[in-house]
Parts: sequence; C-alpha cells; structure tokens
Amino acid sequence: MYSGAAAAAGPPRRDFISVTLGPEEAVGVSGYNNSKAWRRRSCWRKWKQLSRLQRSVILFLFAFLAVCGVISYTSTVEAWKSITNKSLDDQRIEQEIPRLKLANPAVLPAPQKADANRGDYPELSLQKPPKPPHVRHAPSNLQIKAPRRNMRLKTQRDAMRAVEELVEADKVEKTEKSIISWRGAVIEPDQSTEPPSSKIMEPEKPSSVEAEDQKEPVPINERQLAVIEAFRHAWKGYKDFAWGHDELKPLSKSYSEWFGLGLTLIDALDTMWILGLKEEFEEARKWVANDLVFDKNVDVNLFESTIRILGGLLSTYHLSGDSLFLEKAKDIGNRLMPAFKTPSKIPYSDVNIGRGTAHPPRWTSDSTVAEVTSIQLEFRELSRLTGDEKFQKAVDEVMKHVHTLSGKNDGLVPMFINTNSGQFTHLGVYTLGARADSYYEYLLKQWIQGGKKENELLEDYMRAIEGVKKHLLQRSEPKKLTFVGELAHGHFSAKMDHLVCFLPGTLALGAHNGLAADHMKLAESLIETCYQMYAQVETGLSPEIVHFNLHAQKGHKDVEIKPADRHNLLRPETVESLFYMYRFSGDKKYQDWGWEILQNFNRYTRVPTGGYTSINNVQNPSNPEPRDKMESFFLGETLKYMFLLFSDDIDLINLDKYVFNTEAHPLPIWVPA
Repeated sequence: MYSGAAAAAGPPRRDFISVTLGPEEAVGVSGYNNSKAWRRRSCWRKWKQLSRLQRSVILFLFAFLAVCGVISYTSTVEAWKSITNKSLDDQRIEQEIPRLKLANPAVLPAPQKADANRGDYPELSLQKPPKPPHVRHAPSNLQIKAPRRNMRLKTQRDAMRAVEELVEADKVEKTEKSIISWRGAVIEPDQSTEPPSSKIMEPEKPSSVEAEDQKEPVPINERQLAVIEAFRHAWKGYKDFAWGHDELKPLSKSYSEWFGLGLTLIDALDTMWILGLKEEFEEARKWVANDLVFDKNVDVNLFESTIRILGGLLSTYHLSGDSLFLEKAKDIGNRLMPAFKTPSKIPYSDVNIGRGTAHPPRWTSDSTVAEVTSIQLEFRELSRLTGDEKFQKAVDEVMKHVHTLSGKNDGLVPMFINTNSGQFTHLGVYTLGARADSYYEYLLKQWIQGGKKENELLEDYMRAIEGVKKHLLQRSEPKKLTFVGELAHGHFSAKMDHLVCFLPGTLALGAHNGLAADHMKLAESLIETCYQMYAQVETGLSPEIVHFNLHAQKGHKDVEIKPADRHNLLRPETVESLFYMYRFSGDKKYQDWGWEILQNFNRYTRVPTGGYTSINNVQNPSNPEPRDKMESFFLGETLKYMFLLFSDDIDLINLDKYVFNTEAHPLPIWVPA
C-alpha cells in the first residue's frame, strides 16, 4: 500500500532486473501445459529454494509421522484380533440375556407412556441372593445417560453363570414378558439451568429404554429383604386402620389427621417403587387417582406440604413415568402459591388450599428460616416440568433476599424471619437443629440440582460450614466425640438435636461433588457421634435431643439425656447420613450400624397388629412407653434410606443423577448443556 510516509521520503528508487529467456522458457510462458515433467521441475526448484533448517524440519516431521503410523497400526491389529476371538461368545451371550425374564424383587417395569399399563410388575423373590462385593466409585460426570448397550461381561464363565441364573429365574416365572428395572430409565432434564420460559410446555416424560439396554440389576440381600418385611408390616397397619388418612395410630388401631390429604400414602409412594412393591404401589395409585382431592377448605403448612406432598408426587412421576402424579403435583403447587403474596415475598407459613388464602401463625408474623428456604428444590423442578416460571421465580426470590440479609454470624443464620419486613428476628441464636437445619442442606442441594452454576448458593454454604467449625464444634468427654452445639448470644450450649445428624451426609455429598476434602473428614467424625447417640442409650435408639459432657466425670457417658428429650419419633437423619457415608466410602461399618438401628426399631417400636410407633422413653427397655403414632416419614424416609444403605448397587438412585429433597424424595439433577 502507498502511504504518506513513503511520499515524504522522496521519489521511489528504480531497480532493473535483466532476464534472458531460452526457447523452452519462452514457450512455457505463453504455452504452459501442466505436464508432470514441468511440475516435478517446479517442485524441485521450490525445495532447493528452502533453507537447510527448513528442509531439516520438514524431513523430521515426515519421519515422526511415519513412526507414529507404524505404532498405531500394530496396536490396532492386536486389539482387533482380541475382539475377533471373543466375538462369537459375546454375540451368543448378548442375544440370550435380553430375552430372559429377570426375577429381581426390587425391579419394576421401566416407565413407558403416561397411560402405560401399570399392572405389570415382577413378584418379589424371597431367595437368598449372594451379596455382591462393594466397589468404590469416583465421582462421575453429572450427565444422565442410558446405560451402554450390551455391556460386556468380564469373563466367559461369569457370563455363562449369569445366563444360567436367568434361565432358572425364567423357569420360575410363567409369563414370557420381559421386565426391566426402573433404574435403567433415562431422565432427560432441560438442558438449561436458567429459569424456564413462561410459555406452557407439554409435561416432560421420563424416557424409557428397551430391556436389552439395561445393566443387569444387582440382586437384593437379606438385610434389604428385612427392610421390605418391615415396610409391609407398617403398611399393613396403615391399610387396615388408617387408609387414606394422614397418619396411623397403631396401638388404638385408628388414625390422626393433620391436613386430611393421605400424607403417609403419598410420602411412601416412591419408597414402594424403589422397594419393588407392585401390589402396594398399585393400590396407592388408585387412591391418588380417585380420592386425592386438593379442593378442600383446609389450612396446610407450606413447608410440610411441599416436601411431603409436592416432593413425593414429583419423585414418583420421575420414577414411574405416570403423568397422573405430575398433574396432581401441578394442582397442589398452584394452590400453595398464595403463600408468597406477602410484602417482603417471604412466604407465610400456612395456606388454605381451598380458598386460596395464606396467613402466618396466629401468635406471630414470623416464619422459620428453614421452612421458607427448604421448598426450593420442589418448586424449581415443578417449573422445569411445566414450563411455568412462576414457581421457580417465587422461591429464587426468597434465596436471593436471604443471601443479602444482615444478622448472620459467619454464614450462620437466625431461626426466624419476618414476613412483613423480610428481616431476621430473634437475632443472636444459631443452631443446626430445628427451624434452621434444612436451610444449610438446601444451599448445597440447589447448587447440585442446577448443575453447579449458582455460585451464590455455594458461597453461602461454604461460609456456613466455616461458621459451624468456628462457633459450634466441640468435643465431648470421655470419648472426645465431635458434636455440633448451639450458640445463644455468645453462650455455647452442648445441646444437639437428632435433626443435626443430617449434616454428616450433607458434608459427604459436598465432598463427593468436589468441595473441600476436610468436609469428608468432619463427616466421618460427626457420623460416629450420631451413632453413639444410639449406642450409648439403653434401648439402642436415639432420643430427640442430647446434651454432651464437656468435662470428664467418673461414671458418666458422653451423652446425657433430659427427661423432656428422651422420646424417639422414628426419625431418619442418622440412617440418611449412614447411606451417604457408605455410598461414598464403601466402609461396611456404616451398614452394620444401620442394621443395629433397624433391629432396635423392631425390638422396641414394632406393633404386632401392624405398624410401628414412636416411643416416649428410650432409656427404659422394659417399658419404652409407646406414643401410639407412626409418622409418615418413617415410610417416606427412614425405611427408604435403610433399603438404600444396605444396597451395593450404586445405580439404585445414583447420586450423580438424583438429589434427595429433605423428605428423601429423589429429584433429577439438571444436566448442563
């Protein structure tokens, strides 16, 4: 390009080149014919024009590529020979396995369509299966994919043994219909973690896969069979004496009502699916279809109805693929929305689902922090399934507001928040027990649910755990158990609710998802403490609240129990954390501890005519003083976590694909794009 600078430098210098053309070259200029001889001379001329260094580099690259080609060819030939040698046996095995009927007690048909036949389920097998070895698994990619087609068995002998077992099972079953585990079903969440469009979409249906696509299910073991037996015994009492009502009173053979919405039945739906209880599930489904009506003039608690009813319906929809449960979930979700019509957008605690009105408790305008911040998983998922963003928008506003509030103590939050002002109240009191516990749990689980993209949630969670370490951790005497106490206006109390035993499992889940390794170490210490809250008590069952001794005293254990705190409500938190600890570590002691707890439930809380009861006195084995009440979470959480704890199948609610709400209802993790 001609520039002004060049013009200023003066006239351009004139150079001359003298060229002499021979006859051939002269002809070539005007008559180039693209002959091979001409191209060879041209390429050689260009090669000679390169410097010695350039030619050396080119020759080296050609030599390197030649060596790599030889090595790749050798490896490919060897691998092909190995595959060819096994192809005949593999083909025969892969053709045989899909057409055989699998007899597995925890297996149900994969979800087909919303109106698919729901009556085809396998029968429970009471054979004693061999207990599979536990395999430790590293965290995997958070993408929910179908199992690889025709997974190859490691050895021919193992493959043939699998075929023989399947053939034997086929002889026992008379039907030829293939069945597969729901665990192989593919859930395809929305590919975005952004709030969904307000445009209504068709309800998402969990995808199904053919029988030949399924990984062979892991057979259940004796301990899992014991859980199934316990569930059936509890269900018998509910069916006989409390069918369609909220909770069973097993001693008086009657029932109690809270909301009048069949809480126990809805809470137990996904438990029955996971345990493979086809008859019980089908009976419960018919009740939901015909008798579950939300158009009632009744006040319900926003938090409890969200985690138990909305969460239970959404979970069962995902596991079964039955749109009935999604339609019911949309109905109750819409009826709960008036709770968010407050000046601060912090929801009221109570909603009349028939009238469409909401209000705080009669004695205060406050809501508890745990309740308003532990409904997010469910409402966010409802938005994702329906395409209506109002559900997620309402609960996200709550979290964003709480994120900005003052009154926290190194990430720890007070227990109450005012629905008018939107500010924390009763400042200076910090606990991980009642009224605050699940706030911390849902910080982590929302972050996981949304594909690990919402950094404010993670920041609040990490800051809170550091606050726990700084202000609430102490060690007891004489066994030096690490426990989580409470802080009231600067005064530490060595009081720990059984509810706090959710924390070891939550810490382990965070560590599994890439958070600090010392979270897992703290989880190991805390789960030991939670186990000792059972082991150091006369019945082997934990009280509702314990106090720890901070100073060694002769004849005193670490755990002290006050008369007002010695009841047991069949709570799930310790068993929940045992499940997480075993799933992530493979340490069998966690299964053994859970087995002890189940045996003690059977020994001290089982009612002969059906059902289990909470008890008033865990310190009196001869008379634990039954309370005549079976909480819905015993079927919805405690027995479900027991069954999962005793399983060695990592795909039985894979924790890289599902996140549990605080009532043990699994919801899918949103797959990032």
